[in-house]
Amino acid sequence: MKTFISVLILFFICLSAIAQSEEYKVPSKSIYVELGGAGLPYSFNYDFRFDPSKIEGWGMRVGLGGYTTSNESFFSAPIMANRLFGKGIHYFEVGIGATFFAFDNKNQSYCSNGYYDQNTGQFICQSYEDSNYSFILDVDGSPSVMGTMNFGYRRIPMDGGFTWKINLNPIFNNNGFWPLYAGLGFGYAF
Repeated sequence: MKTFISVLILFFICLSAIAQSEEYKVPSKSIYVELGGAGLPYSFNYDFRFDPSKIEGWGMRVGLGGYTTSNESFFSAPIMANRLFGKGIHYFEVGIGATFFAFDNKNQSYCSNGYYDQNTGQFICQSYEDSNYSFILDVDGSPSVMGTMNFGYRRIPMDGGFTWKINLNPIFNNNGFWPLYAGLGFGYAF
């Protein structure tokens, strides 16, 4: 009888250990690159759920993006609260946030009225006007902030791995609203 009870206890201990090792881990975090979207031209992002035990629910994303050319440089940092709705691997995502950005436009003025001097062989500018920077919407200066929204589809594998998303990202600031901005992201969920 003691042997039977010992084997039974050992069986339940092994069964419990197997059940714990096969326990499903929800991929509540992801890292991804997004072209367009809340990072404006592009961004590298980290997304996480506030409750790591479930995918569906509230979360947040933070990112960094930017570029540099010979004439200008641009830096962006999107921050957004988002919520996922769905089951399995398919989710509808909604969110709202802000993108902080700074830029340096080395060609900040242009010649609005000038002529070519044949004696010197040079173009003579009579008056300069400042050019305004814009990224879809006019921007009043640097640094600045752009409001962002997010409506889209996100595919998250059940046990983590390659993830992707496609979004409609309306943007807005004090100069207007642009509803047709979009983004495409791909990365890794874990």
